[in-house]
Amino acid sequence: MIKKNQYYLLFILTAVVGLTILVEFVFRKPYSFHGTAITPPLPVTDFALQTANDETFRLSDAKGKLVLLFFGYTSCPDVCPVTLATFKQVHERLGEEAQKIAFVMITADPDRDTPGKVAAYVERFNPEFIGLSGSVADLELIWDELGVFVEKQDSGSAAGYLVSHTASVYVLDPNGSLLMTLPYGTTAIDMADDLTQLLKQSQQK
Repeated sequence: MIKKNQYYLLFILTAVVGLTILVEFVFRKPYSFHGTAITPPLPVTDFALQTANDETFRLSDAKGKLVLLFFGYTSCPDVCPVTLATFKQVHERLGEEAQKIAFVMITADPDRDTPGKVAAYVERFNPEFIGLSGSVADLELIWDELGVFVEKQDSGSAAGYLVSHTASVYVLDPNGSLLMTLPYGTTAIDMADDLTQLLKQSQQK
């Protein structure tokens, strides 16, 4: 009789666990991204730009990693430091997983931003971040391909002109294709969650 009760109890526990797993599988909602997914991902032409110490960075150098790409400039009074501060928080939240992502800023102001200046600027937020500059011709090819808006605006002050530019963050997949855009103001938590999900998806392929 005792054995019967034990078997019956074991059966009930197994059924409950099985039902719980089934309910979770059936009713679990798929992850909802905070960014806008590009389906299918759009291939991005490999480019070469300069970073500090006359070194060249090519997009293909980041093959195998997600690329978090932002266009800004070192004299930017608001959007750029806010975005890079968000990048810093995302890097911290991801921990070791952050090594699977390249955090990159490309200048929108090549007339003032030398490669060394951009590199030094992003390094203030994290030494692993990559800052890039280049000729206007090289940069315009990248801006045009990704639909990045860049326009100088007279500030009317001694500080010089401002640059109006696209503030979105571009996410490229491990093959260098445009996978997603994240709007300006996306929180570090939401950005890190999206990147975590994208890393899981890339590992499953």
